[in-house]
Amino acid sequence: MNEAVLFGMAAAYEESIRAALRTPWRLLPVPEDAAAEAGAAFARARALVTTRFDRSFPLGSGLELLQVAGAGLDAVDLDAVPARVAVCNAYGHEEGMAEYVVLAILAWRHRLFAMVESFRAGSWRFSGHAHGPPHQEAAGAVVGIVGLGRLGRAIADKAAALGMEVLACNRTPRTHPAVRAFYSWERLDELLPRVDFLVLACALDAATRGLFDADRLARLRPQAVLVNVARGPLCVEADLFAALKEKRIAGAVLDVWWRYPSPADPAPRPSAYPFHELDNVILTPHASAWTEGLFRRRGAQIAHNLDALATGQPLINLVRAPMS
Repeated sequence: MNEAVLFGMAAAYEESIRAALRTPWRLLPVPEDAAAEAGAAFARARALVTTRFDRSFPLGSGLELLQVAGAGLDAVDLDAVPARVAVCNAYGHEEGMAEYVVLAILAWRHRLFAMVESFRAGSWRFSGHAHGPPHQEAAGAVVGIVGLGRLGRAIADKAAALGMEVLACNRTPRTHPAVRAFYSWERLDELLPRVDFLVLACALDAATRGLFDADRLARLRPQAVLVNVARGPLCVEADLFAALKEKRIAGAVLDVWWRYPSPADPAPRPSAYPFHELDNVILTPHASAWTEGLFRRRGAQIAHNLDALATGQPLINLVRAPMS
């Protein structure tokens, strides 16, 4: 029987993959800290499903597919993958993440969290009955999306449906019906002063790491809010913290970080800086995509590729074809 190793986080998809499979496969979950002990499983595997890959992985000679259990490839060393092995990724994250972004914008404009906590404490200060200040609406807000791939387009659709004005910037020219104005990569700095919400939805690579430093953050208006659902290191950590602490921008919604759990440190602070102490930051633990729908969609895509490998059919979401 064909065998596939589900390494680390990828093991979470076991049930959804199994439900969608149409060919016989033995799925072998391997915890993040047990790769060395699972050498026999790696040696037999025809497919490896993982969210990260480097030269330390004990691959066997029969491996034919490296299936990344996510869209991002920033934790995958493609140069370390043998040329004979096909590399694919998986999507299905767009819907939940786009809902999260819109939820964050709505919560911010309506001051939802502040209102709930204030009223829980006994105050009516946000109410018209106490002559409180009115809050804003999402309709009419200008949303700038950096990265107009699957995620960026899903965000644009939902934001436009609620009456927001959508601007977008992408490395390659791209049009989308929900986007009112498109900015080339070279014109990113022109986009920044025009937005109420700047949403980061682009990939992390050598060209985008540290893309938002102090100079670029300074181009945002003081009332602007940065929403990052892509990767933490798109922003220079110290520069973003300083801009928020000093209220040079109004705030941020952060779902992605610079530090993550590991077997050695299962619950680290997500940054070297105390973002959690700032009152103008909504922070969540990289959970915007972690929905029931994600498991169904992504599990089905991974199962499709295992079935295709078993039957000699074309793979989907191919990042790099195998070379003989």
